[in-house]
Formats: sequence, C-alpha cells, structure tokens
Amino acid sequence: MRVLVVQQDEEVGRSLGRFLQLHGYHVDTVRTGAEAIGAHADADLVLLALELPDLDGLTVCREIRGAGQVPVIATIDRGTELDRVLALQAGADSCVSGPYGEWELVARIEAVMRRVSPRAAEPGQVIFRGPLHIDLASREVRLHGRSVLLTRKEFEVLRMLASRPGAVVSREEITVKIWNGNCPRGSRTIDTHISSLRAKLGARTWIRTVRGIGFRMGDA
Repeated sequence: MRVLVVQQDEEVGRSLGRFLQLHGYHVDTVRTGAEAIGAHADADLVLLALELPDLDGLTVCREIRGAGQVPVIATIDRGTELDRVLALQAGADSCVSGPYGEWELVARIEAVMRRVSPRAAEPGQVIFRGPLHIDLASREVRLHGRSVLLTRKEFEVLRMLASRPGAVVSREEITVKIWNGNCPRGSRTIDTHISSLRAKLGARTWIRTVRGIGFRMGDA
C-alpha cells in the first residue's frame, strides 16, 4: 500500500517514512499543501499534517476529498477537540493528535483501510494474461514471476483493461471509473499512466492504443 506523508518538518517526515516502510508500506513524502494536492491521486492513503507552510491544512483536506475517494488521516500537533471536529468536517476519515505513538498510527491506518476499502476480492482470484498475473486480492502484479510495483491508479487501469480481454475501453470510461471524472479536458494524465504501465511491463504491446477511442489489452 502506498502512503503519502504530508509533513512540513523534514525530519519528522523522514522518521514516519522509515517506520511505515518497516511495516511494508511504500511511502512518498511531501512538505507543502500544493505538493499534496498534486501527488495524492496515486496514494492509497494520505497522512496529512494540518500545519503546513503554504496552505491551510483543512483546505488541503477538502481539496483531496473533493477530488476522489483517497482516505485521509489528519495529524494535529497538540490538537484540541475543536481541531479534530474541524478536520473530520473537512473530510478526514480519522484524526490523531500529538504527541502520538507510531504504533497507534499504524493501527489507525489499518482501521481506516478496513473501513473504506471495497469488499476484498476472493482469495486466489487472479487474472492471467500469459506470463502476466494480476492478483486482485493482494493487488500484486507479477510478470514472468517477477513482481511489478504499480501505483494505485496504474493497478486500477491495468485491472480494468485485463478484465475485459479484446474489448476497447474508452478514455471517458477510464476517466469516470478511475478518476471519478476529474481528469481535465486535454489532460495527459491517462496517457502518462499508460506510458508508465508500458515501461514497467517492458513492452508497449501490452496495452494497445485504439486511436480516437481508448485502449485495449494486448500481449507481450
């Protein structure tokens, strides 16, 4: 699971990142609200410190919540009850006030993900496309037995295409189902993710472009 840590204190951000990585999370760290708004789409969860150098943390929380369904845990230094209430009203899924323990934080992350994640796929539910195996339960992708690390959005795009072999999936459908309709007109967001997927899979032929329509799953 990929966690985006938003923390203006660089040392605190590094410390949290190291601890979460020890627990198996992939961690990206940013220091400003603007960076958080730009980077949250590929995260599975955002750990958002409300004290930021550029934007009000509550505003950042509202922006992330309005853009999609990525869960947010707000962290507040010595926060009051009112601070926690405002964070929840801004869209946070949970709050933790400092000083807090790192083990408590991991427990909160796990609790939030259990609550917000869709019903898990059945164990063993795997899409096979030749040497490409996509495990829907563990969200693990393997190619020729080698693990392929994908972002959350990359995995969703690949799953959508691989689950409909031979079918062409339109850009509009990808935008609606994966980006909740929030890709601006003319945006290269989808193309960037397709390009990244092709690079990680090692061949452009895994994902075919159907000009003027969208994409379909190919093979190696």
